[in-house]
Amino acid sequence: MKLEDKIRNFCIIAHIDHGKSTLADRFLDLAMVGDNRKKKEEQVLDNMALERERGITIKAKAVRLSLECEGKDYILNLVDTPGHVDFAYEVARSLKGCEGAILLVDASQGVEAQTVANFNLALEADLRIIPVINKIDLPGANVERCSEELLDVFGFNKDEISLISSKQGIGVEELLKRVIKEIPPPSGNKDKPLKAVLFDSSYDSYRGVLLFLRVFDGKIFIGDNILLMHQNKTYRVEEIGVFLPKQEKKEYLCCGEIGYIGCSIKDPQEIDVGDTITSAVNPTDSPFEGYVKMSPMVFCGIFPTTTKDYPLLRPAIEKLNLSDPSFTYEPDNLGVLGYGFRCGFLGLLHMEIVQERLEREYGLDLILTSPNVMYKIKTAKDDKMVYIQSPHQLPEYTYIDEMYEPFVQATLVSPIEGMDPLCELSKSKRGEFIKMNYLGKDRLSLVFDLPLSEIIADFYNKIKSLTKGYASFDYEFIGYRKTEIVKIDILLNKKKTEAFSMLVHKEKSEFRARAVVERLKELIPRQMYEVSIQAAIGAKIIASSRVSALKKNVTAKCYGGDISRKRKLWEKQKQGKKKMKLLGNVTVPQSAFFEVLKL
Repeated sequence: MKLEDKIRNFCIIAHIDHGKSTLADRFLDLAMVGDNRKKKEEQVLDNMALERERGITIKAKAVRLSLECEGKDYILNLVDTPGHVDFAYEVARSLKGCEGAILLVDASQGVEAQTVANFNLALEADLRIIPVINKIDLPGANVERCSEELLDVFGFNKDEISLISSKQGIGVEELLKRVIKEIPPPSGNKDKPLKAVLFDSSYDSYRGVLLFLRVFDGKIFIGDNILLMHQNKTYRVEEIGVFLPKQEKKEYLCCGEIGYIGCSIKDPQEIDVGDTITSAVNPTDSPFEGYVKMSPMVFCGIFPTTTKDYPLLRPAIEKLNLSDPSFTYEPDNLGVLGYGFRCGFLGLLHMEIVQERLEREYGLDLILTSPNVMYKIKTAKDDKMVYIQSPHQLPEYTYIDEMYEPFVQATLVSPIEGMDPLCELSKSKRGEFIKMNYLGKDRLSLVFDLPLSEIIADFYNKIKSLTKGYASFDYEFIGYRKTEIVKIDILLNKKKTEAFSMLVHKEKSEFRARAVVERLKELIPRQMYEVSIQAAIGAKIIASSRVSALKKNVTAKCYGGDISRKRKLWEKQKQGKKKMKLLGNVTVPQSAFFEVLKL
């Protein structure tokens, strides 16, 4: 049997928390990977501290398994993918290197929003999809209802569905044998010129940039000169290996295999994920098109708390962008916060993850500005379309003819009793009802067109609380629509603080302004002079409050005597506080920035 006929490349796709990483653990057990699995560590592939703390997969991970089936040895390259909508880009990239996918569904939760989204991605990639119902051992499992949903929503046959419990190991071995039998071996020719796709990368301080690749044609050996076709750059291969799940060195990679190469690349900017890797001596005729770039949905400024940390922030962002190219960045300057970066993310969770990784992995202390979406503005003078990512980019209202904001089509999957509260919530977020579909007997999906700005902050948490955790949520960008957006400026002692500025829909401007002003009143500590907090749209103040000054009893040592003596001291104190107010800066604690961000 040829090597390529022994290989099976497949991934596990599912909604968040349906058991992908636990199933990957059971596959590792069967293949006895990693010190014979003596330690029995859970979620082996979720090796990032953040992933373990949050209980979610953030980065797609590849691992090579060796398994015997019916007297033959097979090589299985498994990719464990994230489930959260913010990391759909990772799923789409992973599917490009596979021939098949296990579609996992929780027996107690059923088909959810991200299940549908991931199924469609796998279908577009022309993968062989194996439907699997997981967690059949749970008391709340409803296998019959789940099977009906898989039949109704995706059109599977009942005999195609595998029943497993990844935690208990029930049915896992049979599923792995099914993967070997049903997922086709990779197509490719080892005698053709090298053709591989760069699907991910990471940075090692000693070895430089490591390139993770799937080989489609040909072979790659240590010492080969390779060409990155999109970048048109040539490198010499100095290290080759596979993931077991730890990196293990090899002499070469053949067509159909997944592994990594090291070429002593020191600059992360030289790499473009989705690039075609080929031989510099005998290049392939047909490079891959590359991955479709995901457009950022949410934008915010990232600034170091102290300006001296800026030289550390730039290389940290560049290295993190290497392993996560789905966020964008460009230099920015906000006066009071100094120099930093304006970054774009796929969602609010993605933004939180990037912030925490920068702080943990690179030891930085950061401040984030209020998140915004990207608006389009048609200028009154020359009818040009201008894109606005942050409040300080907004031109004067006299220069604006029309404003447009991004809309998404959101799919909410919920039990039937959650329909009314979810409809009310969506309408309060300026949503427009599109359609409703029933999924089996007791579940339905609601489709709404919603402004992206209304869902980036707390929408996901609210749908969970309204449906006792049973609803799920997925969305896709559908374009821009005309709107009325205003810029709210926050003034501290009549000085504008750009970090708190925000772009809000006109209808909700007063409500948001009052909420921010009241929260700042609680968070800004009392100082030696009175602090006025105001929210303004242009020159109009729409909300205000104040933090009273700390008081010192300057007449404590005056015993008796004429009252004019005390009055002189009070007047002197009053004039001193006026002078301090003019010269001093208001001290705003870092927690205030994060609390306003939550609003």
